[in-house]
Amino acid sequence: MDDQELGFKAGDVIEVMDATNKEWWWGRIMDSEGWFPASFVRLRVNQDEPMEDYPLKLEDGREDDSRNAAHRYGIGHTTKDQMRTNVINEILSTERDYIKHLKDICEGYIKQCRKRADMFTEEQLKTIFGNIEDIYKCQKKFVKALEKKFNKDYPHLSEIGSCFLEYQNEFQIYSEYCNNHPNACVELSRLTKVSKYVYFFEACRLLQKMIDISLDGFLLTPVQKICKYPLQLAELLKYTNPQHRDFKDVEAALNAMKNVARLINERKRRLENIDKIAQWQSSIEDWEGEDVLVKSSELIYSGELTKISQPQAKSHQRMFFLFDHQLVCCKKDLLRRDILYYKSRISMDNMEILDVEDGKDKDFNVTVKNAFKLHCKDTEEVHLFCAKKPEQKQRWLKAFENERKQVQLDQETGFSITEVQKKQAMLNANKQNQSGKPKVVTRTYYDFLMRQKHPTLPTNLPQQQVFMLAEPKRKPSNFWQNISRLAPFRK
Repeated sequence: MDDQELGFKAGDVIEVMDATNKEWWWGRIMDSEGWFPASFVRLRVNQDEPMEDYPLKLEDGREDDSRNAAHRYGIGHTTKDQMRTNVINEILSTERDYIKHLKDICEGYIKQCRKRADMFTEEQLKTIFGNIEDIYKCQKKFVKALEKKFNKDYPHLSEIGSCFLEYQNEFQIYSEYCNNHPNACVELSRLTKVSKYVYFFEACRLLQKMIDISLDGFLLTPVQKICKYPLQLAELLKYTNPQHRDFKDVEAALNAMKNVARLINERKRRLENIDKIAQWQSSIEDWEGEDVLVKSSELIYSGELTKISQPQAKSHQRMFFLFDHQLVCCKKDLLRRDILYYKSRISMDNMEILDVEDGKDKDFNVTVKNAFKLHCKDTEEVHLFCAKKPEQKQRWLKAFENERKQVQLDQETGFSITEVQKKQAMLNANKQNQSGKPKVVTRTYYDFLMRQKHPTLPTNLPQQQVFMLAEPKRKPSNFWQNISRLAPFRK
């Protein structure tokens, strides 16, 4: 490391002394001073006041005038305007670098791979590279929009917030890429065990004159990029005065990009869930009809209820699993309570939820407590259910409300699972149950399923440049808690 370079590690707080150069800043950590790359750090959120508002202390303890101090230490115009200029320059610079990066992947790797039909099928290329070509086209248009809004004479007056608002829906294509990325890592790992693929990928990199990073490192960049936008916009908003013409757009853009990242996280979680749902279905005995995944991709709630059937008003204790679009009914084995048998299902798409008061029900001519009904608007069919406790009934009523909200949200966001993904999930689940052993749902099994899997980061990529999707904080699902109660009894 050069004598004038400042050494630092992740988590260090650097006092910026000179930020006039957009690429290299002069800073201080404790008693050490030196140059450091501006792109490797983030500006602290609590640095709202400009440096001019703070007097600096001289060695003898006296306070120095801020203007003289700024001149002495080379700070210059390190005000909010200057810092806003730096953030905007960083956004544009990183966008141009990112465009070149995507171009290198598309032309340096994908183009060359398509010439070698003897080594790669189209399906393999789709698995490895996902929809990165669509992302490249989208980002080219986005960077042009940014450049049009860039004020070359007075960069701090640039109004780029509207660009993010304009492209927020287009950025949702990153969801498909992020969901596919673990599959890409698996396929690359499999191929790179064969020497000819290692040599081929290295030849592609050298021909395109790309930096010395493996292909899996290059393919991680789009995942990092979509996560970096909220960080950049947060910095931009911090140094944008409320009176600035771009303030409202930047504020809205920050919220929009947070929502995009949140949506990507949610879709990733939903796709991980389909494997768990498929494995749950494969554990149910005597399954009839279509697979759960044909219509559903999310378990909303589950628990025990008493179902009362007409015309004799017979009551049956059953386990119910509420998915989006359907309610599945199962029966516990009389001896092995950890084994479930499929009994029936109810479509929720045309159902009306009716709260029933305690007392005698006129339709079924029985006395009920903690009851509710499902009424089909099309067929006038009515289903009566009773919970053991009032709070359990309320949880079920809330779950039915959440089910309709989930269906509506999926329609609004266009969320769907491909037929290939559904079939693959069921195929994987059925393979695990070919041993012929009794199907049971165990705590250990579902604990294992709930573990999050993250792609391995390349060690030769600076950690300061690595931004991973943060998993949203979620309350523990009642489904998995209820499932755990079905664990086989131990002696």
